[in-house]
Amino acid sequence: MSAFDDGPDFGAPDQPGPPPLTMEERAGVLDDLAELEVFRTLLEPTGVKGIVVDCPDCDEEHHVDWALMQANLRQLLEEGQTGRHEPPFDPDPDDYVSWDYASGYADGVAARAEREEPGSRRTGRHARDD
Repeated sequence: MSAFDDGPDFGAPDQPGPPPLTMEERAGVLDDLAELEVFRTLLEPTGVKGIVVDCPDCDEEHHVDWALMQANLRQLLEEGQTGRHEPPFDPDPDDYVSWDYASGYADGVAARAEREEPGSRRTGRHARDD
């Protein structure tokens, strides 16, 4: 062993990362980022702190605040995967909503705004049917 030896070779230090996202996957993540911003704009003033996510790895719910969810989605765009993050300490589950709840809430707000718009037709259609 010489003074220039780094020690034993344990293989390549860097594993290849995940493959880049497809254009379709990237479009989906960009849509999620846009939706997340709408959800945050509508729900944060009501006291909702973020999204609750069912984790397939540990079969538990993770409570993710708005900024961390946005950071995760941006990291997914840039690196093709998200890293592990510390969950909030002792979160109150009542402060978080599911993605489906946030989406339904946003749809309801949009439908109400459409009905209240002067000259609008009241069709009773779902906001996403456009």
